[in-house]
Amino acid sequence: MLDYAPLQIRVVTPRLELVGATDEMLAQLVPLVEDGKTFAEPAPYDDPMPFYESDPEARVAKWLQSRWRGRARFSPSEFRLSFAVVVDGEAVGMQDLIAEKFDTCRTVLTFSWLSTDVRRRGLGTEMRSAVLHLAFDGLGAAEASSDAFVDNLGSNKVSEHLGYEKNGVEWDTRRGEPALLQRWRLTRENW
Repeated sequence: MLDYAPLQIRVVTPRLELVGATDEMLAQLVPLVEDGKTFAEPAPYDDPMPFYESDPEARVAKWLQSRWRGRARFSPSEFRLSFAVVVDGEAVGMQDLIAEKFDTCRTVLTFSWLSTDVRRRGLGTEMRSAVLHLAFDGLGAAEASSDAFVDNLGSNKVSEHLGYEKNGVEWDTRRGEPALLQRWRLTRENW
């Protein structure tokens, strides 16, 4: 693989590593996507989301295409840094750090998923904390945001635990049906 700087970033914590989502790392995650281990009910993602594809082959293809599109989006103002979450040498999920107008607004958004096999161990909190460390201490972000459907208790609990403040709600669609999103905001000062 070419020496593409965004893919060389690593963030290490006591129990996990965030590793640039190279094609090799994506290949390690394909079985989780293929087997539908990216989410449990209630469905946590807004539309459109490749994870909702019923055909495993189409699910993987659309997911990989979305990863490659995100990788191509990289400039000082706009980026999507995608990391494989590695625990004990095994890729178990992804953590993304997304920005638009970063050079002006200094704001980021996080997105993540973990295999259903490794949830409820505190890894979601640890991986979000790691990417926030990169955002605030590494990149100089002023603010981070996140959102989750109100019934996604795990994600909302992570946001609350890390010191985010509620920042309103909004309607979105999930599998073609309306669903309420809780928005969260974390400032550099509160980090």
